[in-house]
Amino acid sequence: MQIIINSSPLIFLTKLGYLDQFLSYPESSYIPQSVADEISAKSDSVSQTIQAYVKSDALQIRTVNLVNLAESLNQRLGKGESDAIALGIELNADYVLLDDLAARKEAMRIGLTIRGTLAAINRMKKDEKIRVDSLDALYTRFLEINFRVKRSIFDQVFLDN
Repeated sequence: MQIIINSSPLIFLTKLGYLDQFLSYPESSYIPQSVADEISAKSDSVSQTIQAYVKSDALQIRTVNLVNLAESLNQRLGKGESDAIALGIELNADYVLLDDLAARKEAMRIGLTIRGTLAAINRMKKDEKIRVDSLDALYTRFLEINFRVKRSIFDQVFLDN
């Protein structure tokens, strides 16, 4: 399996301490060069952690070759999201990990399978890669790291499965 990851899921999974568990799946995880550049532009602990995964090849950087598609998407979306979607098409990815609603809608419109940070965490929870003792505590952690999600959507992801 091949997955493409945008910057916000990378950042949130790192802040929650779940990136290692997420990358332990046998899937090949790719990030566009623009996402790598965005992450490396900061010098905080989150950036350093993600860069260490890049250096270890757990996260692989790819340059987008579908430049026209990426540029077209970039008129409506951010650079990282546009490149993630274009790379998803280019590599025929199994899914693209995106959180931005506009980017998710655009990616689905052009036929990509999309997942978000919540779905990734729920999968790890189900697969017992992480332990979630309290959904209330997890939701509070999301708020503390400035992950904006309505409680009703959070509950729908974690309680309906």
